[in-house]
Amino acid sequence: MSRLALKVLKVPVYDKNGETARETEVPSVFSTFIRKDLIRRAFLSSFTAEKQPQGRAPLAGKKVSVKSFGTGREMARLPRHSSGRAGFAPMARGGYKPHPPRVDENIHEEINKKERKLALASAIAATGKPDYVVGRGHRYDAEKITSMPLVVSDEFENLTKTNDAFFAIHQLGVRHDVTRVKRSRTVRAGKGKFRGRRVKMATGPLLVVSKRCSALRAFRNIAGVEVVEVGSLGVKHLAPGGEPGRLTLYTEAALKKLEEFENNE
Repeated sequence: MSRLALKVLKVPVYDKNGETARETEVPSVFSTFIRKDLIRRAFLSSFTAEKQPQGRAPLAGKKVSVKSFGTGREMARLPRHSSGRAGFAPMARGGYKPHPPRVDENIHEEINKKERKLALASAIAATGKPDYVVGRGHRYDAEKITSMPLVVSDEFENLTKTNDAFFAIHQLGVRHDVTRVKRSRTVRAGKGKFRGRRVKMATGPLLVVSKRCSALRAFRNIAGVEVVEVGSLGVKHLAPGGEPGRLTLYTEAALKKLEEFENNE
């Protein structure tokens, strides 16, 4: 994997009051060369893997005994049941569907393991670049957050109440992004409203934790905020829509586990 030869970078660690507690070293995975093409491919692979393949039976709408009455009855020459009702034809009730989805169509986009791993490293590196984060439309207090990646103390993993979690985000200077997400909430136009995707909303900050903890429940009711364990971290979390640079908060313990990811490459 191609890396930029950089010296060890140190970034501040923020506590839940938004104050700088100490400094910590950044793993060299954040110096990975960012491959936007691979990130896009890995996202599409992950996205299509969750799609349910569907299709129609080849004989659906065709297993009927129908025959045209021919001419001379002032009726359309459609295949008809003995009762005179049309059948089989695409425009008839119960007829076959023209050009339906095929059962054997492969909707999953494949990607090589090494490419997927490089894409994940690139997506992680993009979260440490302010240009990519701002380019995605995220907003934060640049006076408080002076460098990236954004590292927070392990206190965030122990938060149990949504009120405390929102206060921590407010103190950190990330509340501007939560406000942006709230204002973007709209009701979808069209039939998607009836299919489990009624609301459209922008993507907000991501909190990466080291293990399953109470923060998973504390942050879930804050608009746009998502919490994920570092072991389950994927391109779909770091680069929603295939666009790298999501505003991401790493706990100290999660940052240390990223070093293990780096050593296993």
